[in-house]
Amino acid sequence: MKRVFIYTLFISLSLFIKGQVQLASSIDSLINTLPQQSEVGIAIYDLTTREMLYTYRADKLSRPASTMKLLTTITALSLPQGNQPFRTEVWCRGVVENDTLHGDLYVVGGMDPEFDDVAMNALVSQVKSLPFTSITGMIYGDVTLKDSLYWGSGWAWDDNPESFQPYLSPLMFSKGTVTISATPGAARGDTAYIVATPASSYYSLRNESETRHPSSGRFSINRDWLNNKNEIVVKGNIEQRQGRELNLFSSKDFFMHTFVERLGQQGIQGIQGYDFAPLITDSLSSIVATYETPFQTVINKLLKDSDNLNAEALFCRIGALSSGKQYVTAADGCTEVNRLIKRLGHNPEHYKVVDGSGLSNYNYLSPALLVDFLKHAYGDTRLFGPLYKALPTAGIDGTLKHRMKLGRAYRNVHAKTGSFTAINALAGYAKAANGHDIAFAIMNQNILTPRMARSFQDKVCELICNY
Repeated sequence: MKRVFIYTLFISLSLFIKGQVQLASSIDSLINTLPQQSEVGIAIYDLTTREMLYTYRADKLSRPASTMKLLTTITALSLPQGNQPFRTEVWCRGVVENDTLHGDLYVVGGMDPEFDDVAMNALVSQVKSLPFTSITGMIYGDVTLKDSLYWGSGWAWDDNPESFQPYLSPLMFSKGTVTISATPGAARGDTAYIVATPASSYYSLRNESETRHPSSGRFSINRDWLNNKNEIVVKGNIEQRQGRELNLFSSKDFFMHTFVERLGQQGIQGIQGYDFAPLITDSLSSIVATYETPFQTVINKLLKDSDNLNAEALFCRIGALSSGKQYVTAADGCTEVNRLIKRLGHNPEHYKVVDGSGLSNYNYLSPALLVDFLKHAYGDTRLFGPLYKALPTAGIDGTLKHRMKLGRAYRNVHAKTGSFTAINALAGYAKAANGHDIAFAIMNQNILTPRMARSFQDKVCELICNY
């Protein structure tokens, strides 16, 4: 019996070694197909057997792009209150007499990145239901959760006015963006039909477009972002329906302007406008309206759609929870991420973390570090459940919807993508053919053809899933 056991163990070990050698050989061959001027780092770890399956320059520093969002999400999940809903509050400070509020309203921002038209109308409706129809005081926005820096360190100024780089504030409405849809007019030379959402007088529209009139120039939708202007100009020749999503300057003003405007539309009178000031609670102050967005909703959008605002909102929360202070800075978020890096056995000084989304070119991580974060999450069901649910699934949804639609990797890879110019990365979990759970990180650098990098990563994932 003992001999049979030893023999079986020997065969199993031999097959394991053979499979590992074949995996390594196949990945090595794939690496040789990459352009010589490019670089790649890879780490693949068997979570079931707790063994490293493959490494290639796994400790080499690389810019992570949006795989940075994995560190942000896992760090937030690791905090005791990191998974609480994102909450926007309205406070009343004063007294109500004869249908009039003698005092002020405060909107306290919780940096809810999913606060949209529905949320705004819900908050306004709650205020409308209060026992007053007139206000003698002011309406203030409390944005003391975060410092006044609205962009992260190393963010590109010329990414303005792209919607993926919003102006950050504790009071965010519609992600600080407006969506413009333009449809050709009925006859040649007609201006386009323009629809802008969400509706607000905070921004204006100027329509200089012409339908099927090539001499009017190239069609465009833009604003004078160099001078922080919020007049959106639509101009040029329009042949078919087109659209664009643009950020607006000053997210906090976009929120407060629209909030006050809609209160007026609901019949609240006497509003003198809005300003910004911290809420100081006393015997005359009480909370009168709230709106919450579940944590899972935020990280689903963060990871599946690679939403930068959601990542920065979570990064701000990390800083607030770990520091316990107001006017949270990016450095506060970095401190907590670095604290977890140290807990996982790495030296934070060997890496560079400056934001939560990966928009910055200053971030530097390694495949080995990413895999250790994935291992950490896998080992705790409180972390792993929400994380795994939010990751894009190969061939199904998110940023992996159109990748790995054939082969064993289909549905068996749940991973976060990351890309900007010359950078392409993929990190997450895979289910191998032997039933084992695998954590992996692939970081392609200095590769100017994104399609080539994605193809390489997909092939590596297919090899892992066939392991």
